[in-house]
Amino acid sequence: MKKSLLVAFCIIVVFAITGCNSQSTAPNTFNVLFETSIGNIELTLNRSWAPVGVDHFYDLIQANYYDQNAFFRVIQSPRPFVAQWGIAADPDISAKWNFTINDDPVVGNSNTIGTISYAAEMNSNNYACCRTTQLFINFGDNSFLDSMGFVPFGYVKSGLDVAMKFYSGYGEQPDQTLIYSEGNSYLQENFPLLDYLTSATIINDK
Repeated sequence: MKKSLLVAFCIIVVFAITGCNSQSTAPNTFNVLFETSIGNIELTLNRSWAPVGVDHFYDLIQANYYDQNAFFRVIQSPRPFVAQWGIAADPDISAKWNFTINDDPVVGNSNTIGTISYAAEMNSNNYACCRTTQLFINFGDNSFLDSMGFVPFGYVKSGLDVAMKFYSGYGEQPDQTLIYSEGNSYLQENFPLLDYLTSATIINDK
């Protein structure tokens, strides 16, 4: 009896730590329409590139997680680099989804212009780990990220020219810790020119 209670307790603790980590199985390929503050972007996602990452992205889209996300890190200088987003407008929603997913292996697709990857923390070996919800679009040939464990899972089918126009004047200034704790109110007060992802919708799947 005591052993059974201990097992049950451990299961509860693990669930509480990891959050709601159940995942759908995404279609093999599907497209997503991003409506942004300055125009539309269409993405194509390919599950064979990164199954864990694509399944998680599919869940996030269906939960409307990315609606009203700011493109809070847009780097164009000294060369076009990335546009990054993925912290929810509401801190409570960010907290709900703030659990890590397993890493996908690097299988040969590269961080070239227009591809999409998860932003991640770096472990002690300087290798990407601990993916949650943040993503980036590559604005140039960032293939040096491949060997660091950043795995592309899709690409911009159309509208890369729109993404390249996201406001980049703030660079690295927005504080991610404050975005997590205060949401869009922090960004709107301190960085009013940022562009936003207003809605993300699955438009077809196969």
